[in-house]
Amino acid sequence: MSTVVIVGAQWGDEGKGKITDYLAERADVVVRYQGGANAGHTVVVGDTEYRLHLIPSGILHGKRCVIGNGVVLDPAVFLREIDYLVEHGHAVDAIAVSGAAHVIMPYHKRLDELEEAGRGEDRIGTTRQGIGPAYRDKAARTGIRVEDLLDDAQFRRLLRRNLDQVNRLLERVYGAEGYDYDQVLEEYLAYAERLRPFVTDTSKLINDAIDAGQRVLFEGAQGTMLDLDHGTYPYVTSSYPTAAGACIGAGVGPTRIDQVIGVAKAYTSRVGDGPFPTELLDETGDWIRERGHEYGTTTGRPRRCGWLDAVVLRYAARVSGMTGLAITRLDTLGGLDKVRIAVAYELDGQRIEDMPAGALKLARCRPVYEELPGWPADLSGLTRWDDLPAEARRYLERISELVGVPVVLVSVGRERAQTLGLRDVFVPRAAGRPG
Repeated sequence: MSTVVIVGAQWGDEGKGKITDYLAERADVVVRYQGGANAGHTVVVGDTEYRLHLIPSGILHGKRCVIGNGVVLDPAVFLREIDYLVEHGHAVDAIAVSGAAHVIMPYHKRLDELEEAGRGEDRIGTTRQGIGPAYRDKAARTGIRVEDLLDDAQFRRLLRRNLDQVNRLLERVYGAEGYDYDQVLEEYLAYAERLRPFVTDTSKLINDAIDAGQRVLFEGAQGTMLDLDHGTYPYVTSSYPTAAGACIGAGVGPTRIDQVIGVAKAYTSRVGDGPFPTELLDETGDWIRERGHEYGTTTGRPRRCGWLDAVVLRYAARVSGMTGLAITRLDTLGGLDKVRIAVAYELDGQRIEDMPAGALKLARCRPVYEELPGWPADLSGLTRWDDLPAEARRYLERISELVGVPVVLVSVGRERAQTLGLRDVFVPRAAGRPG
């Protein structure tokens, strides 16, 4: 048995899809444990670029792929991805969906748009995919789960109840048009019939796989700094991208997790609003954005870019218990004369080494940088650690020293083959943690 959790170590968009795709080749089961269609993974295989939002990228290897109970499922997006994969010659019969996953309804998206527009200067930067309102209904115990959608009588009852409430809110508070019950019912009952073959008890499926000695890879969406509890609240997502979220969102106990791999870019990026200490509002920031193609997979929005932040990575390593780091986009920084790493912050005239409590304090932080020499631009053909320029190796070593976690994977390009595996991550806990 060996289980590995992949978590984002920054503000999301770290390249988790590529790392998951790389590790999935050796896994038996790949599990998505939280988030929704607000996530986007881009995986390049040969001449084909795959963009997936819900289905784990392990499907490109023909692996058993699971959408866990912690995910909020947009049926329209899921079924579009099913059709997309079939059109590209991929079998989809190995996909499983938890009956306990909550369903995103059309009113969730509408409320997301209206609420974000009404926040004005306090906007969060939501993708407006209905994620927050769906999780809110889940917490309020008024949500509709996949298992409810498959029960005709139950779904009719819950939809009627929810639309009665939502339509009053839309019409009386927002002055917006409500939803027609029959129209939504017809649309979602059609989804239900197509979803039915995929739905099962995924917690049992995953635990049975672990008991059978299979390798299970857990894939999170977003990143540590967007975690509902541990991120830069309120500029966060509505679920738990940290490693603990894998247990809740997949239905496995914490003692069943062997390794936690944090994925981080060789620099930092962020989509949406909120504090970002190392953000570069200059030509270097623009250069990184263009060279790294830093535009959102889901929204197309330009990402904010800045230098690597070791304070963020140390914090992420702590709250998820990381056993290894996967550094992506090392090639993006190639060609710069100098690169920088934020090793600490200055807050109100005092140097601090750790993440301050709360977004308000983080917004007042100024990075304390360490400068290192850059490396040549082209890393694309490199396949071994020793092939990397000495300056790039030193940069990676310094990251490991500052974070206290070994670098186990390095990405030097967008394609699947452009990944350097420095050590095996599928190591059972009994065999000892790396480093």
